[in-house]
Amino acid sequence: MRNITLKQLRLIDSAAKLGSFAAAAEANHVTPPAVTMQMRQLEEEIGLPLFDRDGRGLTPTAAGQELLLAARKVEAALAECREALVSLKSLDAGRVTVGVVSTAKYFAPRMLAAFARKHPKVELQLVVGNRRDIVAQFETGLFDVCVMGRPPEGLAIESDRIGAHPHVVVAPPDHPLAKKRRLAPQALAGETFLVREPGSGTRTLMESFFARAGLGPSIGMEIGSNETIKQAVMAGLGLAFISAHTIAAELADGRLTMLDVEGLPLERAWFVVRLESRRLLPAAQALRAFLAKEGGTFLPAVPKAKGR
Repeated sequence: MRNITLKQLRLIDSAAKLGSFAAAAEANHVTPPAVTMQMRQLEEEIGLPLFDRDGRGLTPTAAGQELLLAARKVEAALAECREALVSLKSLDAGRVTVGVVSTAKYFAPRMLAAFARKHPKVELQLVVGNRRDIVAQFETGLFDVCVMGRPPEGLAIESDRIGAHPHVVVAPPDHPLAKKRRLAPQALAGETFLVREPGSGTRTLMESFFARAGLGPSIGMEIGSNETIKQAVMAGLGLAFISAHTIAAELADGRLTMLDVEGLPLERAWFVVRLESRRLLPAAQALRAFLAKEGGTFLPAVPKAKGR
């Protein structure tokens, strides 16, 4: 059955409907001998006759009926595929897979929800993970677009800026440094820091900030999620250098306080990123454009440190 062609399936369907090879040839714009040859090859391939011939014309055999059923299933599948491809050319349908680094999960769902309201027939798949995992999956082409704070290096990519991404140092409200103003980075030298895993964007930025101040922060604990880091800071286990977009709720209700440190907030940016080699369908192109143009409006507001 491996050598059966779509052309042969269409010819057997025409012959069965029209009652002769001559009529099938005319309907498919080929010569009658060409149809006869194709039908002979098809019978040799399956090892059974396809038609009985009588005065009324061609009648499909049991084998012919099975092949006709397969031919019509193939045509139905192709028709469904054509309809799907037509829909993919518009914004009325399609599926977009979005990778989001875990720090962005505090606002990315709101951005995607706003896009979904404008394009309700587009199916969105959201994958959240740490930077290392998201970049690895992005590199394999799993995502149409990614939202991250630092575009990966060494890859041919296109990136669009979404908005500012500030980073701050947070402490529990009763910490001795909480009420001090204009702290020099050196004032943090004796503090214990709770940090993300090596390779995370926040960890890399923290190390760079302290290196410029000539400091090596004391690492108390490596923690794999911002949520756990926040809980640990509130419990008094240490301070944290963290994305300000992850702590808006805790600052607002007083569970955390933002230290007034010179040089902070340290601002980077959020980006929507795609591989140059990945062709985006219209729905994915529209999401990318939406995030670049309107994504910044969904970023959490960051209050200033007390006393500023």
